[in-house]
Amino acid sequence: MNIIIYIVISLVFSAFFSGMEIAFISSNKLRHELEKKNKSFSSKILDIFYRNPNQFISTMLVGNNIALVVYGLQMAILLEPYIAHFINNEAVIVLIQSIISTILILFAGEFIPKTIFKLNPNFSLNIFAIPLGFFYILLYPISRFTSLLSYGILRMTGVKNIRPSERTLGKVDLDFFLQQSLEDGQDKSDMEMEVKMFQNAMDFSTIRLRDCIVPRTEIVACDTKASIEELKSKFIETGLSKIVVYNENIDNITGYIHSSELFKNPEDWTQYIQAVSIVPETMTANKLMKMLMQDKKSLAVVVDEFGGTAGIVTLEDLVEEIFGEIEDEHDTKSHVARKVADNEYLLSGRIEIDTLNEMFELDLPESDDYVTVAGFILHFHQKFPKVNETVSIHKYEFKIIKMTSTKIELVRMKVADK
Repeated sequence: MNIIIYIVISLVFSAFFSGMEIAFISSNKLRHELEKKNKSFSSKILDIFYRNPNQFISTMLVGNNIALVVYGLQMAILLEPYIAHFINNEAVIVLIQSIISTILILFAGEFIPKTIFKLNPNFSLNIFAIPLGFFYILLYPISRFTSLLSYGILRMTGVKNIRPSERTLGKVDLDFFLQQSLEDGQDKSDMEMEVKMFQNAMDFSTIRLRDCIVPRTEIVACDTKASIEELKSKFIETGLSKIVVYNENIDNITGYIHSSELFKNPEDWTQYIQAVSIVPETMTANKLMKMLMQDKKSLAVVVDEFGGTAGIVTLEDLVEEIFGEIEDEHDTKSHVARKVADNEYLLSGRIEIDTLNEMFELDLPESDDYVTVAGFILHFHQKFPKVNETVSIHKYEFKIIKMTSTKIELVRMKVADK
């Protein structure tokens, strides 16, 4: 009976040390830093662990190993009489003992506790902070000795820079904290919008200009040879405050002109053309925003790898990547995205796939080979469809409502029932 008690106790300790190890590794340091302001006793103990992560992990491993040794010895004593009753071979007895002991410890001492403690690691650490502190002090001499011994062996084998650098807060910590705050919050509708903007700001440094440009085919531009009357007409027709200016063709953009310059009644309007920055489509959005703000500009021309004009990017386009679509009196309704019936949607070809998935909770496949709905259709259909033609892709049916010879403008998408 005593043997079973020892086995159960050793299993509990093994599960505890294994669970605390994975909880510490999975925990969010930002949440701890915020909770530390409460100045609770548990947060002070945890702060010691976070400042000495290697020492904490070493302590958990030492504690787990001690529990495993006790468990292994007691399991051998318990199982040997039963197995020896049927088998006389000592090696086979040891093998069977090892298999049974391993299976039990894997489930009871590893898989189950690690799964449970990983669900809410910060909460688990706070609950068990005091017993953790006790074992941290109790096992410190052994864990410290083993750590120093390990460092010594590594140095002897030529491994350098083995001292851990201080752990700093990262994007993963912040993102995890935001998700947890969203799950715990009561007013989720407002929080979702705030969290989304925050996440957009964090991802801003990874967005390439090719993902936020006004494409070449939609650029409103004017030739330098155009008359001032033609330029005025273009401003009136579009309602834009700035128009891109090119020399002979769109691949040779010389700058842009602001509508306010026309109030000066210039004889030669080209003298008021303002220079624009030329940037590659692989540049990140945050770098361009910094460049535009430093140069006090609001527009840049984006070129592809062959030097041709891929599109233009305005400061407003960059801001929209963080705050979402910003509509003003000059914005057109070209980006249609509307649910018209159950599992049916009216969509602009320019709507991005990730935006569509987010708006209507769809699962359209995303890829680096395409960005928009039009790109998605062309990627899988491999040719330009005709008006009123229906294109089936996986469980989606796209009926082409409006298109030009080179561009899909409007489609009706139907999602097949699951």
